Amino acid sequence: MKPGLGREGTVVIFGGAGFIGSNVADHYLQEGRAVRVFDNVSRPGVEKNLRWLRERHGERLRIDVADTRDLLAVRRAVRDATEVFHFAAQVAVTHSLQSPLHDFDVNARGTLHVLEALRELETPAQLVFTSTNKVYGGLKGLELAVRGQRYAPMDERTLAHGISEACPLDFESPYGCSKGAADQYVLDYARSFGLPTVVFRMSCIYGPRQFGTEDQGWVAHFLLRALEGEPLTLYGDGMQVRDILFVEDLVRAFRLAHQAMPRIRGRAFNIGGGPGQTVSLLELLALIRRRTGRAPRIDFEDWRTGDQRYYVSDTRAFTRATGWMPRVGVE
Repeated sequence: MKPGLGREGTVVIFGGAGFIGSNVADHYLQEGRAVRVFDNVSRPGVEKNLRWLRERHGERLRIDVADTRDLLAVRRAVRDATEVFHFAAQVAVTHSLQSPLHDFDVNARGTLHVLEALRELETPAQLVFTSTNKVYGGLKGLELAVRGQRYAPMDERTLAHGISEACPLDFESPYGCSKGAADQYVLDYARSFGLPTVVFRMSCIYGPRQFGTEDQGWVAHFLLRALEGEPLTLYGDGMQVRDILFVEDLVRAFRLAHQAMPRIRGRAFNIGGGPGQTVSLLELLALIRRRTGRAPRIDFEDWRTGDQRYYVSDTRAFTRATGWMPRVGVE
């Protein structure tokens, strides 16, 4: 059977040892699918995810310890693929400010390698690429008010529904630029070459096997610091609002995207918990205190480049296309 046809092909997950990747791999392996995890294992802790997957699924899991900057390795990985997920990325705004060239190589050039490898196949596999809400920049035109311990939009439509895909792109920080460039390449390869691709511009995802740090994965980072009794630094005033999405809800969205690919090819969707699953940093800390009885000591520092005071995903476009809705609430 040609690659890209039927269920016999391999599910290839670039960045598959990470938090989201390992959850997606486990989902497909439980269905009996062949899964290839492609990861350079550079993020601290992800080797634990590989061990966990191997213990659960044995030799049905294929592991390539490689880098998307290696085009030959990428080509080999997708030869028998039917579904491809591209999560491999440099994920921190802070690191992008320190090393813009590395950030570009991983996020933009690495994505182009994946697209070119798929374009060379006789029947290209379907690709779901994870972009970021940072492609919308700081949302400087969005007027905000303080309500309790959070920012809220003055515009009632935005308050009710969140930020839609109609929001103008405004890349900010090298990370925003590199992910934004990759985002646009993925969409253009659907237009220019007919590749079956979809972009998810994601908000804050959380769940098991997430090794959150100060730079990325803030929900897990807050929880881990509280449970370990360690202090925590907030940048800004802590009233920043995000919509958060449990990883199992995201995995369902991925599955629906692949199933709906003929209808949604070449589109970008904002994906997160939406207006019903929002929390500010201060509100999350209060929730952790109620649930665990532990409250980390908080230090405040200045705002960081590219930090949005408010971002909530308007997920209605993806809901209309697939029927998807998040099921897991913040509590």
